[in-house]
Amino acid sequence: MLPFRFVIFLLALHGIHPLPDEGKWDYNVTMDDNRLVVSKSLYNASQIFIKVNCESTQDVNTNVTISWLVIQSPCWDYSDAIVLGSDLLSSSDKTLNDTTYHRAKDRSYKCNDHIILDEAKLGKNQQSLEKAHPLYIVPKDGIYVLMFRVTDSIASFNLGVHIEMKSDYGYLSAADWPLLPFYGIMCILYVIFGLIWLIVSFMQWRDLLRVQFWIGGVILLGMLEKATFYAEFQSINNSGVRVQGAMIFAEWVSCAKRTLARMLVIIVSLGFGIVKPRLGAALHRVIGVGLLYFLLAACESYLRITKPKTDQTKDLLVASVPLAVLDSAICWWIFNALVNTTRTLRLRRNEVKLSLYRHFTNTLIFSVVASVIFMLYAIKMHRVVTCLLVWKDLWLEEAYWHILFSAVLLVIMILWRPTNNNQRYAFVPLLETGDDEEEEQLVNDAYGVKIRINHQRPNSPKTHSIEDDIKWLEENITSDPTLPILDSDEEVVSTRFEVSKMQ
Repeated sequence: MLPFRFVIFLLALHGIHPLPDEGKWDYNVTMDDNRLVVSKSLYNASQIFIKVNCESTQDVNTNVTISWLVIQSPCWDYSDAIVLGSDLLSSSDKTLNDTTYHRAKDRSYKCNDHIILDEAKLGKNQQSLEKAHPLYIVPKDGIYVLMFRVTDSIASFNLGVHIEMKSDYGYLSAADWPLLPFYGIMCILYVIFGLIWLIVSFMQWRDLLRVQFWIGGVILLGMLEKATFYAEFQSINNSGVRVQGAMIFAEWVSCAKRTLARMLVIIVSLGFGIVKPRLGAALHRVIGVGLLYFLLAACESYLRITKPKTDQTKDLLVASVPLAVLDSAICWWIFNALVNTTRTLRLRRNEVKLSLYRHFTNTLIFSVVASVIFMLYAIKMHRVVTCLLVWKDLWLEEAYWHILFSAVLLVIMILWRPTNNNQRYAFVPLLETGDDEEEEQLVNDAYGVKIRINHQRPNSPKTHSIEDDIKWLEENITSDPTLPILDSDEEVVSTRFEVSKMQ
């Protein structure tokens, strides 16, 4: 087992997802702040456009000198490329043979010009970027850094710079674009899940259990989550800019789905709908944990979207660490409840339900082991390396968790699928375990309920009647104060089941 603190650290890393990169930027360049840097992962043949709009703050003819540089960074961390680019801009005659970069000669422009920088016709006034030639065409896949600088002005100015980086498919970066078709496929998958669950539930609508409505709710929220993420990435790909309100809505839908999914796993582990007809006091704890998880997850996603990247580290740790601790507590609660539920089924000698919970327990154990292995792999390949070369696989850090959860949800759908005997075998308070007196005494001591076991010989005639069975029920079940008080509808179901057994 991993140390508890290390597990919390892994969960905190899992909760932090970077935002998709934009494709359009607008900056203001002045004499005091005359340099800007833009970086993005790009595919081969991607195009870079720059449009400049200069306004002089004085009534004189102001000339500005514009210089720019595009350099390919060998690593995902492009800080070294920025330092190198600064040196190249400072030394106009400096060349490097082992570095892929492109720069243009410094050109002087009048400040009243509306200019689209064009490598072929540099400085030609144009009105639209759609008809302009690109400033630079990317020769191969990689991480590229664009540096822009304005110098040699005799008067103060305000320079508006509009930058676009676009590929053939749209404005998404090369590292984020695989998530666009991924969310589309996942949305279709959840639609299929929903249709299958709706059809099966409609066929067995008379025998549905309450836990099966929870499963349907998780499927519906999962479908909505994938649809909102797909719409968010499609919007960025088409427009090149992020819409903050839409991103917050998509993240909060994801938080609601994750919250309901954890609540579902908790109540299933507690035996609701299979072993227990109602949760009782545990229902309030489940709802309280769900509300707390949703609030922490919503705060973490809000800070991640609204805060700038330079200020995210401290705020995200404040929000992510409590969320990771709560996630660890939920995991402990789930496995502790599974142990108690399987122990109960083992004492009751209910092999069918015991086999169901064994499959469910094995699924959760597999998901935990797979999560830890993947997080260790992601840390080794993407976090602790000095030069990240496999940046094209970064999208898997977000896609993996959606795939793993969908697999767990599919197993839950198969194990708790609606059947024609849900209500008949959901709650079995009477046990028919055999004629072993030691096992009978063991179960009696465990539950405080006297179990009726038929010791009748095979060839002996029946000596008891329906009246005897009813009398036994009144003496051994209804008079026992340790048994839970059932709700009205559950009491009707149990009564009908007992009558059907005695007929």
